Amino acid sequence: MPRKRMLSILATIGVAVAGAAVAILPMTASNAAEACTTAYSGSAVYTSGQRASHSGRNWTAKWWTQGETPSTAGTGVWADNGACGGGTTNPPATCNHPNWVAGQFYPAGSIVRYTNGQYYRATNENPGYDPVISTWYWSPYTCTGGGTTNPPTNPGSFPVTEAQFNQMFPNRIAFYSYAGLIDAVKKYPAFTTTGSDTVKKQEAAAFLANINHESGGLVYVEEINQANWPLYCDRSQPYGCPAGQSAYHGRGPIQLSWNFNYKAAGDALGIDLLNNPDRVKNESSIAYQTAVWYWMTQRGPGTMTPHDAIVNGRGFGETIRSINGSLECNGGNPAQVQSRVDAYHRFTGILGVSPGGNLYC
Repeated sequence: MPRKRMLSILATIGVAVAGAAVAILPMTASNAAEACTTAYSGSAVYTSGQRASHSGRNWTAKWWTQGETPSTAGTGVWADNGACGGGTTNPPATCNHPNWVAGQFYPAGSIVRYTNGQYYRATNENPGYDPVISTWYWSPYTCTGGGTTNPPTNPGSFPVTEAQFNQMFPNRIAFYSYAGLIDAVKKYPAFTTTGSDTVKKQEAAAFLANINHESGGLVYVEEINQANWPLYCDRSQPYGCPAGQSAYHGRGPIQLSWNFNYKAAGDALGIDLLNNPDRVKNESSIAYQTAVWYWMTQRGPGTMTPHDAIVNGRGFGETIRSINGSLECNGGNPAQVQSRVDAYHRFTGILGVSPGGNLYC
């Protein structure tokens, strides 16, 4: 694995993380006859708090899931609400939801009344994003007082299907799941949603090509050369290295390294990665989140973020410069650059989109 570069520190943006467990009431005489909710669909995406019925029982998702049939086994994502019957109904609803407040934290499932008088439902936890602009809201959300319409199950904003993802990464390990990636991209609504359909697919291909190179095809979670592990502690930082001298080596699909980058990424994502860097190697969504964070916010040794490089037409080569340019570009390591370009060509081919120009740095 190539050693990572020192990255610029991003100011905190305060994005909250999802995954809080949903409290479930025990079955009693008063709730035992609850009607079955909408039937479970194996192709649907369910986020924290969303409900589905299956085999005569109601279930609530504790976090993001897709394709895992409700049961008490598996990953434990489903909470059993007990037997149901009496037909399928939508949850009761009223129109007295609170007015939206910019900058206020809203958990997934929150319904707010925007300044235009319409209601919007949050699909993920967020720090008060504007419902009209953010892709983290279903809009508009019908509220009549007599019931609410359920939103569609998957916005489909990421332009790579699971089948295409599996084709791109035939040897990936289970840790680097498609579900973890989809959960992570929600943190930055502009990621692969900016510009034309061509640009969106080019950005997805460029991102995946770079993490393919950094992680050996989504095979490695930690930096291979352990002799380098103690080198990523910058003691000049006021917060030091509380997790230990060797705790800030490369992890995840972008190989996040250095104590100040764990601090910056953690602050931006609302996760304490400075004290708990192993969360990047133990939690799939968090691993991907660090990669998307870097892609969307960091210039590294380049002149712009990788996201800006693609959406502003600067080409795939500029994303290489932003990620590892000081070691690879301008003749530094042409074989490494070629590896990234080859993957980008392959991925744009799978997505059926032109790779564009300026592929090298």
